[in-house]
Amino acid sequence: MVACLLIPGFALRAALRARPGLALVPAALAPDPGREARIGPVTSAAEAAGVQAGMRMGEALATCPALVLVAQDPAAVEQEWEGVLRRLEGAGFSVESAEPGRVTFETGGVERLYGGVEAALAKALASVGSAWDPRAGVGERRFVALAAASVARPGQAVIVEGKEEQGFLEPLPLSLLPLASNRYAELEGLGVRRLGELTSLPGGAVEERLGPEGKRAWSLAGGERHSAHQSRVRGRSPAAELVEALSFPEAVANELTLRRAFGALLDRLLARPERAGRPLRKVAVSARLVGGGSWRRATTLREATADRGRLRAALGPKLLEVTAPVTELRLEVVEFADHVGHQLALVPPEGEEMDARLREGLRQVRASTGTGSVCAVVEVAPWSRIPEARALVVPLDV
Repeated sequence: MVACLLIPGFALRAALRARPGLALVPAALAPDPGREARIGPVTSAAEAAGVQAGMRMGEALATCPALVLVAQDPAAVEQEWEGVLRRLEGAGFSVESAEPGRVTFETGGVERLYGGVEAALAKALASVGSAWDPRAGVGERRFVALAAASVARPGQAVIVEGKEEQGFLEPLPLSLLPLASNRYAELEGLGVRRLGELTSLPGGAVEERLGPEGKRAWSLAGGERHSAHQSRVRGRSPAAELVEALSFPEAVANELTLRRAFGALLDRLLARPERAGRPLRKVAVSARLVGGGSWRRATTLREATADRGRLRAALGPKLLEVTAPVTELRLEVVEFADHVGHQLALVPPEGEEMDARLREGLRQVRASTGTGSVCAVVEVAPWSRIPEARALVVPLDV
């Protein structure tokens, strides 16, 4: 069975950890600077006042003049989510993180440990903590588990058996499907608002109107089974734990000062004995901003390295993107490379050495774009007249 654990509005909850009093008043996550002015997740008090996530900021403030806008805090989101994942892993769950606030894992390996599916889910919810109001869902497919978690109450786990899938999915809203926002509006214009209404349409007609994206959504809503490769949960690699931070007595907005502070943090990070000579594959620099909120940028290096000059050249320019004076600067290693160096060759590499370099390049891509970004095409029905049915794209282990 596949389980999905959800924490709705995680970005807002993480930002409110430093200001818990705002959780009881109408509040919403402020839009990203430079993007469309639409608010993010909202508190229950704001929802009761008529404010909804995704509203334009002007409309939200007109609906609720007392609405408090909470600054984005990506550094807190990353730190809090990493803590949630580590607590789940400490309880024995091999987790795959889709995004902050949504994690997937299989229950097969822990059912005997905790005495059944329900006991395992109770342990997972307890590991996350009641302060986050987590909810869980279980099904034989990822999409069913996500749908079950979306209708669960805080602290509750909903289990959907295979024979109950179709009846369970039919009354649920289309917003559960991975579709673009304009597709939802298009379907609603056609009178389709529920998953059951979508599955009642011919699959060919849906694909003709919405393309491959619509065909996949129709298959998910209709309970179509995918290959074991696609449904398999891939546990994440152990996260790195190297972090260096520097607090300033006064807020700093001078680029030269920030670059010097960054250089000092980089020297301290590279000198840590825990690094054990391993080069860095992915590094993140973050800052605590004056007046609340934070700033964070993660960079996947083109080639894993521990060279100070190359790291400064890759991360130093990011400091120009800081949007406000800084009270604290942090540098953390997100992922290390598996090797500790490269052996140079006199002749072009061939055979196993070339394969090793290719796998290393694929790991770089996966570190940059996330799990599932490196895939392989597997032929399953070469006799089919439908091109999309002849092969499947499945994640590739590298």
